[in-house]
Amino acid sequence: MFKKLKNLFSFLSLDMAIDLGTANSLVYVKDRGIIINEPSVVAVNNKTGQILSIGEEARKMVGRTPSYITATRPLVNGVISDFEVTEQMLKYFIEKAVSGSKKMFGFGYMPRVIIGIPCGVTEVERKAVRDAAKNAGARTVFLIEEPLASAIGAKLPIQEAGGNFIVDIGGGTTEVAVISLGGIVAFRSLRIAGDKLNDDIIQFAQKEYKLLIGERTAEFIKINIGSALPLKDKKEIPMRGRNLVTGLPEEVIVFNDDIQRALERSVKQIISAIKTTIEETPPELLADVMTNGIYLAGGGSLLKGLDVLIARETKMPCKIIDDPLTSVVRGCGIALENIQTLADLVQKDEEWTLS
Repeated sequence: MFKKLKNLFSFLSLDMAIDLGTANSLVYVKDRGIIINEPSVVAVNNKTGQILSIGEEARKMVGRTPSYITATRPLVNGVISDFEVTEQMLKYFIEKAVSGSKKMFGFGYMPRVIIGIPCGVTEVERKAVRDAAKNAGARTVFLIEEPLASAIGAKLPIQEAGGNFIVDIGGGTTEVAVISLGGIVAFRSLRIAGDKLNDDIIQFAQKEYKLLIGERTAEFIKINIGSALPLKDKKEIPMRGRNLVTGLPEEVIVFNDDIQRALERSVKQIISAIKTTIEETPPELLADVMTNGIYLAGGGSLLKGLDVLIARETKMPCKIIDDPLTSVVRGCGIALENIQTLADLVQKDEEWTLS
């Protein structure tokens, strides 16, 4: 009887993978692909505690809300900072993902969920992710470390006896890892990534021009003229904000060389983490990495010239993987669809079965 009931639950189950990122969250549904890609932002009414909007709609409110409404990210540096809001955000994504699937026999689907997490998180932070997902409606939750997921998404041969070097630069964390035989041999988890680069530009505007700019403006400047190396072509962009001296709106023109210098310190810290990981890598695996090269994933890998700078500093080839923004969720999805062969790579909860 129990076996029949378990088979019924498995039949009604909807498997999905979630990249719960600091900046963006993506959801992959088995046999349907990536169906959600929205910012990890939630707008809350502070008077009533009501969730007003989640995702793209909430992102539009950032910096534009009255005092009683707060549009914030419930994840900081890749980990949950506001448990209840994260739970509501997960519930929204899960319900949106299953909304395209029909209910059967009066029951809703009972999703099994895999979630990518940073390498350096504590057991308490892992439990917070599991609990938030279960409270949001997941029947079973299991976790996979983001470098492993990125490597799977990049289709690297991580289960073979060879060195695979992956650098995943997300919104809140940079994950550097060497993977062999399905496990992480050496790693560094650095809380310097896309958000820190945005903050560098905000600090630069305040220091150089006494200009207060918002996070969205800083990100726009980073994407358009930001670089890890000085560029041959000179680019400029208007930077608009509030003058901290006069209190009046002001616009100044900034050049790509200015932004490159503003980002230089954080970029050096990322490269230092890569070098430290190289130093901790066993010689035999390092020989493989010298042949195969370093693979870059995550949105931060798209910073102009970063791959060239890393190759120059490490004296090894460096490549940006295809579609680096979705590498983690694609890897989680592949692990989900091949759970029988990739089961050793995931951290299961006590209720997990391979059915």
